[in-house]
Amino acid sequence: MERAWCVVVPHHPAGARLARHRLADELTDVVPPMLLADLVAVLAELVGNAVRHAQPLPGGVVRVAWRLRPSADGPGVQLRVTDGGAGAGPRIRTASPDAADGRGLHIVAGLASRWGVERDGLGQSVWAAFDPTGTTRPDLVVAG
Repeated sequence: MERAWCVVVPHHPAGARLARHRLADELTDVVPPMLLADLVAVLAELVGNAVRHAQPLPGGVVRVAWRLRPSADGPGVQLRVTDGGAGAGPRIRTASPDAADGRGLHIVAGLASRWGVERDGLGQSVWAAFDPTGTTRPDLVVAG
């Protein structure tokens, strides 16, 4: 059965922490641990970017949503972060090796199956989708 969650967090750095904890609380027993780690990392990047680069929604908030779609191949998940928008939309940048930032959307693109931006009268939403068949990444080695 498909399930969806929507939470509102402050347009503040603490909002990313609140969103991560809520996502982890809801999905810990529902998705594989590696997928959960990817979801938490991508959600932190998307909320962090909304706080750093975009205006808040009315009330000084950011809306965070996720949708779980179980299937025979495993769970598919879509994350969505909606903010009040910015002058320039989100885009992948080239960061120098010593740059302190500029890698967030590279992380999103590397972990999610696909991602994108949608704009409407409310603001903009950045979404990231995780397909069931994309939950294992043989390119990563687990240290231990």
